[in-house]
Amino acid sequence: MIVHRLIISLFLLGVTQIQAATTVHDVHVQVQPSGEQFQVVADFKVGLSLCQAVTFIRDYEAAKNFPGIKESKIISRTGNQVLVERVVEEQTLLVPVTMQSVVQYKEVSDQLLEFRQISGDAKYYQGEWRLIPEGNSIRFQYLANIELSSIVPQSLAEYFIKNQMTKRFEAMAENATQRMNQKQLACR
Repeated sequence: MIVHRLIISLFLLGVTQIQAATTVHDVHVQVQPSGEQFQVVADFKVGLSLCQAVTFIRDYEAAKNFPGIKESKIISRTGNQVLVERVVEEQTLLVPVTMQSVVQYKEVSDQLLEFRQISGDAKYYQGEWRLIPEGNSIRFQYLANIELSSIVPQSLAEYFIKNQMTKRFEAMAENATQRMNQKQLACR
């Protein structure tokens, strides 16, 4: 009954919010529509040192190991800025979706990685990764604003973002743990 009242309250207030949480790596994903864009706030926790987490998050080409990412390759690196070309392929409600982009990453510090789409199929994609130490672990925090093509219905886009991001972050957390266990995240 409380859940029912909460849903009605959110609907009456005109707030649409989707949240997902998993427990193994404490993965949380929240997607909120904001005009034509979606604000995504997500995080997960992995037992890595800050140095290992930096090595992991800056391994741009390893992103192709995560669900939906078919290609991820560095096309240039200048100072603390890296251009990465990505191809994402997803299946949403039996409809195949392929998106290409060139994303510029700015390695601001060991705890902050900013990114923005330079070109690609999304109308807008910009955000940041924050690495937050928590005891013997690191919390990876992802904040982004995303606007997909206007031909994608808003409700389908919201569903797509929430479900695919949740799968991707779960896979990232699991991959980071496996790579740490296999000693593949050596600090430089």
